[in-house]
Amino acid sequence: MGTLIYDGADGFTFDDRVLAHLQAVIQTKLRRREGFLLIWMDRTAGPEAILRSIWLDPSISLQFVFAKPVLPELNRDWLTILSERANSNSGLMLEDELRAEIREEMPQGSYRESKAKNGKRQNGA
Repeated sequence: MGTLIYDGADGFTFDDRVLAHLQAVIQTKLRRREGFLLIWMDRTAGPEAILRSIWLDPSISLQFVFAKPVLPELNRDWLTILSERANSNSGLMLEDELRAEIREEMPQGSYRESKAKNGKRQNGA
């Protein structure tokens, strides 16, 4: 498990694969000097999960600390999904299902396929 250290104080744990994808998306946004909201269910804070959100901005100090010395390989599809969310008005919502797929606990494409099916149902297809 890696750690995202926010503003020099708070550390939030993520699987190294998830953290590597977040790092790629966050560095792109911050290089463009664009702030955005990151939202996720934090299951490490206690017995019950809490909804956590942090505002990411170029003026705020961030560190990405990985458990292993080699960065995991990045998946272009996941980067696209995360980037689209980071560019949305509601912020980058990092759902548990997407995190599980990135960690390779769910078959690749399962999350995207379920979201595509739900979108078709909502659109009346």
